[in-house]
Formats: sequence, structure tokens, C-alpha cells
Amino acid sequence: MSYPDQVPTRRPAAVTAAAAALALMALTAGVYATVALLALGGTVDRFRSAAAGTAANPGDVDGLVRVLRISTVGAALLTVVVGLLLVGLAGGLLARRRGARIAAWVVSGLGLLAGCGGLAALVGQRSTALRLGAADRGVAELFGTLGDAYPSWWIPVNAGLSVGQALGYLVVAVLLALPTANAWFGRRRPVPPASAPAFAYGAAPQVPPPR
Repeated sequence: MSYPDQVPTRRPAAVTAAAAALALMALTAGVYATVALLALGGTVDRFRSAAAGTAANPGDVDGLVRVLRISTVGAALLTVVVGLLLVGLAGGLLARRRGARIAAWVVSGLGLLAGCGGLAALVGQRSTALRLGAADRGVAELFGTLGDAYPSWWIPVNAGLSVGQALGYLVVAVLLALPTANAWFGRRRPVPPASAPAFAYGAAPQVPPPR
């Protein structure tokens, strides 16, 4: 007897690929957070050296350095948290949890928006000049100096990661929407044991007449 509602017992390749993509993005997030923290010291040193030749006062320089440190450390911590979340989602997908599939769709949507937003911010940072009054000329020079204090690879790597993040989340969402993934996460119907009697379910068993 066939059971059309019965889901396959073997994990589809689409689910495995989606979990692997999430794990790869989690690993990339951890590497990026580590590299950003390691590059912070050099960025601060280059910024302070370049700021010495501007009209900014030392208080403005120290304040911008504090903002730079706080924002970099905060972004690194957030990146690590997101990476741990992706690892949990990958494990949930491999464990056949339907809630993990729904959560992966939600995270993919948010991650796609974040990737596009990060790319737009990088483009705007390079194409839009900061316009301040004459009294704030020193602050304007500081912001221009800060942009040059980052390593030369900073902007290309961040742009590539933003594009890769958006594409990665899109791939995960599509893989989890394939028919094979739908069948894998479908509602499971119990399978009768192999030793079950060979009569139709719902029908009364045949009892031999008394002798």
C-alpha cells in the first residue's frame, strides 16, 4: 500500500547545500570580524598621524577615535552573533526542523536587505562629500582623513562581502523553496510496521467461524 503523504527519509541535496551555504557564511562572518579587529589598531594610528596636519583640535580627534573603536567592536560582535545564528540554522535544517526552515527564510530576507544596504552605504560614502560650515572645517578634514586611514583593501573587500552576502542569502532561500525541500520538511505520516497484518486499515479483521 502506498502513502503519498509520506516524506522521503533521505535528506535532499538542496537542503544539504542550503545548510552548507549558511555554514560558509558563518565562517566568513567570523573571519571578517577577526580581520576588522586586527586592522583597527593600524587604522587608528594612520588616522592620528594624518589628523596632526589638519585644523582639527585634539578633542575632535579623540572623539572620532572613540567612535571608530566603538563602531568597529560593535560591528564585530554583531557579526559574530549573526554567524552563530547561521550555524544554529544550518544545524536545524540538517535535523529536519521546519521551524529552522522558516527562520532561515526570515534571516535570508533580512540578510539580503542588509547586504544591499551595506553596498549602498559604501557607494554613498565614496561618492558623497561631507559639506560643513567654515567653523567645522577641521571636522570635515577629519572625516576625509578617516576615509584614507583605512587599508587599501577595505572598501573592495567590504563591497565584495556585501554582494556575496546578498547572493548567499538569495541562494539559501531558493534552495529551501525547491520541491525536494518541501517534501523533506513536509508533515510526516507514520509508516505501519513491517509485521502489520496484510488487511486494509479501517477494515475489520476476518475471524474464523466457530467449529
